[in-house]
Amino acid sequence: MANIITYLKPVPVTKRILGFTLIIFGFLAIFTKSIGFGAVAVAFGIHFSSSEGSQIDITSKKYRKIWSIASIHIGKWKPCPEFEYISVFSTKESQRVNVVTATTNVTRSVILLNLFYGNKHQTVYKTTNKKDAFKIAEHFKVAFNIDILDATGTEKVWL
Repeated sequence: MANIITYLKPVPVTKRILGFTLIIFGFLAIFTKSIGFGAVAVAFGIHFSSSEGSQIDITSKKYRKIWSIASIHIGKWKPCPEFEYISVFSTKESQRVNVVTATTNVTRSVILLNLFYGNKHQTVYKTTNKKDAFKIAEHFKVAFNIDILDATGTEKVWL
């Protein structure tokens, strides 16, 4: 049996409940009233209740970025390159929000986990919780026998 490590970005319970409620009402609308309205409701429901993350198959040395809903993971497996180290990196994420007459940018701090190989990297996880990020980085360290670079502060530190 494969030894697969799965990391998913947590989705708040209220957002997940809203998503599944929209999916149910969307399917009801498709079968009883309007296919268009129902399809839009299902699409929003899937978006609200889904999560992103990554999976690493340590046995076969493959990885994939996944999109997940209700424990169904979608993503294409790729062979793992020879990873050199994992970086825990703090950055800002910006999103533009448009309303009828106004536009604003919402910025939040996020922590990315990047696996480096050569002069390339693969982002394998995104979170807002620093403790969670280092816990996951430790799993990658053990799985691939690599070092962790803490780039969350002003000074970069090898762990």
